[in-house]
Amino acid sequence: MKYEVIINMPICNHEVPDLRELVGWGRRDKEYPTLFERCNFWAGVRDADNKLIAFGYVCGMGLEHGYMEDIIVHPDYQKKGIGVELVKELLRESERFGLGIVTVSYEEHNTNFYRTCGFSSSSGGVWQI
Repeated sequence: MKYEVIINMPICNHEVPDLRELVGWGRRDKEYPTLFERCNFWAGVRDADNKLIAFGYVCGMGLEHGYMEDIIVHPDYQKKGIGVELVKELLRESERFGLGIVTVSYEEHNTNFYRTCGFSSSSGGVWQI
């Protein structure tokens, strides 16, 4: 099945915390809906049953630099290329938005994933037009 990454898709306040919990992260329920009001844009992917299976966002001042965060893929859908497509769509949207630099922080074991997405390694990750 082909999964579509959608920028700024409608997402209920509980869906991202539910997804965060499934991957073993803290829910951070209090951040929603504030996150959707304050970030530049977000992206999501839904399965055939309309369940949110992937999420990520880019925030910043809306100038030249943005920060990518919370790249999450439901455990049942990992290793299928969904995360790479999610990140690449967020980077395309970053370019359309006028961001020339996008940074991301990640754990060392995720280095190859972010390199595949176009980031170069440094003390964090940097993508630049």
